[in-house]
Amino acid sequence: MVENEKKAEETEKGYDRKRELTTFDESKAGVKGLVDAGVEKIPHIFNCEKFSFNKNPGTGQSRFCIPVIDFEGVHSRPTQRSEIVQAILDASKRWGFFQVINHGIPTSLLDGMIQGIRSFHEQDSEVKRDFYTRDINQRKVIYLSNFDLYQAPVTNWRDTLGFAMEPDPPSREELPNVC
Repeated sequence: MVENEKKAEETEKGYDRKRELTTFDESKAGVKGLVDAGVEKIPHIFNCEKFSFNKNPGTGQSRFCIPVIDFEGVHSRPTQRSEIVQAILDASKRWGFFQVINHGIPTSLLDGMIQGIRSFHEQDSEVKRDFYTRDINQRKVIYLSNFDLYQAPVTNWRDTLGFAMEPDPPSREELPNVC
């Protein structure tokens, strides 16, 4: 369907996607804010009626398989490093994400990072609003819901807290207190 026809159809039904996106974005509360407010019905911007997991016929199994990239030997074997870099490129292009194993980061550090992110999202919306921005290139600490909120045909049910660590990491004062 042509974009103008789609907009006309939505308007006929009384649905104004742009208004709903703007209202959601301007709340600066993200998806967690909807949950905290006790939303009982998922807003229309999050609905995707045409999505399919492309299940294999007859098996009931999906064809999804998250790429797993093994970092074993990344620092000690040059050929292994080249293969790992290529695997990252392939997974990024094809899937947009991947799982890394044997990376050498202690589990305790990863658990601490997860707890810090969880603590941030569990804070009062008023505290998180200070970090909410769509201007991802101007701030070192960002909180937002959906990088492509106004471009994507469907909004993802997620909030993001991000830190720009290169070339200059944020100062301690720029970080959320819980982090």
